[in-house]
Amino acid sequence: MTKAEIVADVANKTGVEKVAVQAVVESFMEVVKSSLVNGENVYLRGFGSFTIKRRAEKTGRNISKNTTIIIPAHNIPAFKPAKTFVNQVKSGK
Repeated sequence: MTKAEIVADVANKTGVEKVAVQAVVESFMEVVKSSLVNGENVYLRGFGSFTIKRRAEKTGRNISKNTTIIIPAHNIPAFKPAKTFVNQVKSGK
């Protein structure tokens, strides 16, 4: 499902214009991104959590040049679904 399909689906279910729904969806994504950039996790009860995970420094390999490189430690965004969400997906409901 794409962002456009989400906007269309929400607009059909709520009766709100697509332009307004798109603005809300865009704003939601910007708030989540800016919170993670600022080091704050986002918790949506019943849906899941957007968190920041720390990746440790590690050694990688460049196969084409047959050399090793050091990949520095860095933060990445992660999503962990809520238990109720996981159970709904598992049961197909």
